[in-house]
Amino acid sequence: MSTAADPPTEADPERVAAALSGADFVRVYARPTGDTLAAAGVLARALDDRATAFQVRTTRDAIVPDGDGTALALGWTAPNATAVPTGDRPVSAVASAVVDRLGVEPDPLVGLTGVVAAGTMPGDGGSGSLLEEAERRGVVRRRPGVAAPTADLADALAHTTLVRTPYSGDAESARGLLDDLGVGTDPADDDHRRLASAVALDATDGAPEQAVAATTRALHPHETPTGPFATLEGAADVFDALARERPGLGVALALGADAADAAVDTWRDHAARVHDALADPTTGRYDGVFVARVETDPSDASTLPAAARLVRDFASPEPLALVVSDDAAAAAGDGSTDATAALRAGVAATDSDGDDDADGADVVGDARAGDARFTGGDVQAFIGGFREALR
Repeated sequence: MSTAADPPTEADPERVAAALSGADFVRVYARPTGDTLAAAGVLARALDDRATAFQVRTTRDAIVPDGDGTALALGWTAPNATAVPTGDRPVSAVASAVVDRLGVEPDPLVGLTGVVAAGTMPGDGGSGSLLEEAERRGVVRRRPGVAAPTADLADALAHTTLVRTPYSGDAESARGLLDDLGVGTDPADDDHRRLASAVALDATDGAPEQAVAATTRALHPHETPTGPFATLEGAADVFDALARERPGLGVALALGADAADAAVDTWRDHAARVHDALADPTTGRYDGVFVARVETDPSDASTLPAAARLVRDFASPEPLALVVSDDAAAAAGDGSTDATAALRAGVAATDSDGDDDADGADVVGDARAGDARFTGGDVQAFIGGFREALR
């Protein structure tokens, strides 16, 4: 079975704006990603500005629940809702275009946070106007160095999930690096540059070629002097963690709640578990996919999407990376093959009753990335089904 990905689709901002403009009540259902959480924040702020009642929640369901008002799906296509699916542009960039057509100025900092969380550079993917407005307002400015949500650089180096280095998950080693480089608590631009050079070397040494581009996204960050986090890229890392661990807190943060401390605590715990999962994986290379078998608790299923992204960017010689544990899996690729379709095939292969009910499994995602949760499955059967789907 081939899993060649269909060309990404993209919502028409005019159509979505028309669906929302006359609504008395909007129910927003976002997939659990940093991009869609930010998109929900952009839209909810606009709805609030227009005095339109709304409700926001994240979901892994295949359809939105019945209810009053207008239903809006963010990051996926629902048969019973207006949708802004993933596509060529980040969901948050499309949401910002929708807001603009509603006659409201989108919040550029929240929108750009989603753009970065989608793996896109600020200003790209249709976000040029957001970056221009953010720069005009003075809410972002570039500086040398490494992306971080806080001013504590050792904390950032140890817990970021934007790169994978020898000190990932190890704050003591990160502090040792800073000491060796002579980078103190109030670094000058030259200190930031030395640190960025060291991180770039450590992240790409022996790594596949795509690691260079991935590392670039974590360097020369956009400082956010008025925002809740130190840099835009650090904020995106936090939003991704919140989407997986505490989506309600993420929604509140996207709406402007004073929740940065709790958000950073969640990010730190999430990142530590991501890096711990990748500390000693069993790996295998197959035609089209690089597999990392990890040992995690069931409660750590939320860490596998970030782990799969890191394996794709910093370890995989193949276009698709799969991270799998006893009861969960996540895949990340370049979109040339459908990662989520392959996950569904893997889940179907573990069905001991032979029902082949992959559609009923808890699998969400798109062509580029997805994750699956299953119980009582045979991991080898899962990997075999996943690989078979790539043929």
